[in-house]
Amino acid sequence: MTKWLLLWAINTAALMALPFFFSGIHFSGWQAAFVAAAVLGLLNTIIKPIVIILTLPLQILTLGLFTLVINAAMMMLVARFTQGFLVDSFGTAFLASVVYSLISWAGASILLPAAKE
Repeated sequence: MTKWLLLWAINTAALMALPFFFSGIHFSGWQAAFVAAAVLGLLNTIIKPIVIILTLPLQILTLGLFTLVINAAMMMLVARFTQGFLVDSFGTAFLASVVYSLISWAGASILLPAAKE
């Protein structure tokens, strides 16, 4: 449970950092960032695998790069349904999802201990 909460905090921090990189991303406050991070995490856990399977021919054709489009679509979906979180355009969501993924990966690599086998 602690690992999950730490991962949520890392993802929230990554999401809150995005307005510093992109002028097209806005939060009304830190509460909106917490909610958006939770909703994004749930969408990525439940909906994203289904979408990846449904778009498998495009995934194969683009050697997996279509996943970047799916990530941007997930971010746009969260912005549409989360009050206080706004993404101006799909292009902004595309670039922001790449930066979000990099920040989340770096934070998790540093703060979460590697699983021992």
